Amino acid sequence: MSDDTPGEGLPAGFGFRPYRGDEDHGPMAAVRLGCADRDRVDARSVVEGLPTAAEIAEDSARLDEPSENQVLVVRDRSVVGYATIRWWQERDGTRLYLHRGHLLPEHRDQGIGSAMLGWAEARIRRLAADHGTARTAVIGANAMASEQDATALLLGAGYRPVFSLVELELSDLQQVPGPGSELPAGIRTGPIGTGQYRAAWRTVVDSYADTGFTQQWSFQDFVDTADPACWRAAWRGQEMLGVALCSIRSHDRTVGEVEELSVRTDRRRLGIGRFLLLEGLRSLREQGATTARLYTGTANPHRSYDLYESVGFRRQNEYVRYRKPLT
Repeated sequence: MSDDTPGEGLPAGFGFRPYRGDEDHGPMAAVRLGCADRDRVDARSVVEGLPTAAEIAEDSARLDEPSENQVLVVRDRSVVGYATIRWWQERDGTRLYLHRGHLLPEHRDQGIGSAMLGWAEARIRRLAADHGTARTAVIGANAMASEQDATALLLGAGYRPVFSLVELELSDLQQVPGPGSELPAGIRTGPIGTGQYRAAWRTVVDSYADTGFTQQWSFQDFVDTADPACWRAAWRGQEMLGVALCSIRSHDRTVGEVEELSVRTDRRRLGIGRFLLLEGLRSLREQGATTARLYTGTANPHRSYDLYESVGFRRQNEYVRYRKPLT
């Protein structure tokens, strides 16, 4: 793609151009800030908040071929929107190609969002053909429940919601309650050492065995992102029964996140999950966090959000995943 090409479907004066690297991170962050009021963005969200230029740089660095899979919308050389594509394999073999777009509110309702959508879908079809994954591929898109414009655009283009996540916040970690009851006899809890990483990873992966739309998570990915300072596990003897994987947000160390809370299927309803959750929250507090966030599926059959609300978490946002067939 050449710089500042008109772009199919864009009105006069607007063009597409590829992502150029460092020079674009500030303008892209400005686009996100400019969308915040209209879309009711939660700046502290751990799912999709209000990223800084540094965070956008980190996210872009994780993309495959970012100059090909990230496009900017420009007007008079000013960035007014952008779209990003990424992909992964789900547990059931589905190849999901996910696109996400952001456009300043003053430039909406002019066909620009539809043109961005068209660019993303065309690019995804080329990727699926190049990857040889067309038989298992689907197109996906995300939108917050509060993003009325994006929701209408996706539904009008034939996308359908397949699941949603709810985000919760514990606003004051000083108010973390006590355990309330003891663990069953013979069960102990403690930090997770490097020699126990594989058992912790397996505990989490197995907990998603019957959950749809979940991304494959390799042990190497687990190790590469390990941040064990606030991790806790429960054991009976040498057998790991459950884990709470908590961490401090790198760009705002006042915010902690409960990334995973998993208990073996045959060890649930014994109070292990609650005990581990509270230990993880206290660890976050000891590391300097003042609030904590987490997210879970709204269709979670274990109704884990009941547990989270019982210790003081309150619902903040909902994020919807949409899908559309590749052809």
